[in-house]
Amino acid sequence: VQLVESGGGLVQPGGSLRLSCAASGLTFIGYTMSWYRQAPGKEREFVALIEPLIGSTTYSDSVVGRCTMSRDIAKNTVYLQLNSMKPEDTAVYYCNAKGTLPTVLGRNYWGQGTQVTVSS
Repeated sequence: VQLVESGGGLVQPGGSLRLSCAASGLTFIGYTMSWYRQAPGKEREFVALIEPLIGSTTYSDSVVGRCTMSRDIAKNTVYLQLNSMKPEDTAVYYCNAKGTLPTVLGRNYWGQGTQVTVSS
């Protein structure tokens, strides 16, 4: 199983960024896909998730209203669109796949992370 994040980089405050996470080696629809982030010296924190069947989304308070998570099932890829970015959004962003349907329950995978830096 591989989760490969991309799209990170340097963005100015107020700018936007779209992160991608391409999954391979798993049946995409069986997993809850999430984004987490970890800033220097801080613990990894939840950002957003999309549920496998209905595709409903949940966001952390820190990004709600500025963030949209979406998926392309045919491409086995999830996206995280971040808008009105702030310096406190600076972190390494990680993709996570957590087995949700019975056949894959308990499986948990992480990507390698992609760096996002918000600075002028």
